[in-house]
Amino acid sequence: MGQLPGVTLTRASAFHNSAPIGGPPDQPDYLNAVAEIETDLEPEELLAKLQEIENTLGRERKERHGPRTIDLDIILMGETTVDGPTLTIPHPLMHQREFVLEPLCELAPDARHPLLQRTAEELLTGLRNGA
Repeated sequence: MGQLPGVTLTRASAFHNSAPIGGPPDQPDYLNAVAEIETDLEPEELLAKLQEIENTLGRERKERHGPRTIDLDIILMGETTVDGPTLTIPHPLMHQREFVLEPLCELAPDARHPLLQRTAEELLTGLRNGA
């Protein structure tokens, strides 16, 4: 990502192991991480560049929630919100996914969900407590 024009990789979380959610039951665990970037790209431009990286690394979209070599998502983009046919920011399931919130809290526990107005740490605590 840091090699993309208009993108600077500022830091990244450690890798976190998680079981796959949905899809075929015989999938291996996933490695998840969160990267913080600075960019002057518009959200849709960034998504297109991330999908180019996925394609270069052999990503095939055969089935929903199926095994994949890589999956790059835009989770948050500051206070920006997007609700389009190909992109939703903040990621619509981030507040329900421990495998997203855990590495996000490692980097930015105070990152605020612009719609729910709760921090990543509050979302993770709530998720773990069943709230």
